[in-house]
Amino acid sequence: MIKKILVINGPNLNLLGKREPEIYGKMSLSEIEEKLLNYARQNGAEIESFQSNFEGEIIEKIHQARENFGGIIINPAALSYTSFPILDALKAVNIPCIEVHLSNIFGREDFRKNTITAAACRGIISGFGWRSYIYALIELINKLDSIN
Repeated sequence: MIKKILVINGPNLNLLGKREPEIYGKMSLSEIEEKLLNYARQNGAEIESFQSNFEGEIIEKIHQARENFGGIIINPAALSYTSFPILDALKAVNIPCIEVHLSNIFGREDFRKNTITAAACRGIISGFGWRSYIYALIELINKLDSIN
């Protein structure tokens, strides 16, 4: 069985590589997605990437994942700290999910230390730049392998 994982990126992540590279790195979102795609292929998995600056579109994508995906990697970006609707959507679909952040949110401003959306996730990976996504992908592939 092929493992399908949805990668969701929230607001402003379309500006990666240009926006505050000293915090978020110099790699663009498309470059991160290419690394994920390559790793997934090498490990018998498929990924689909989605980015939106709009909370409602992210919620709709999570709802659609229920029928098509075995796992979700989500970087809700700043919506991590404000979005009860994304939290509820992740809980509703009941799909293994890992939250990722490029920067170490626990070493930054106080408001970043309380991620609402992480409560619906198996775990959170924060502070390893683009590798945070790879670590999440490794965990989800292992989880899906153990189910099949």
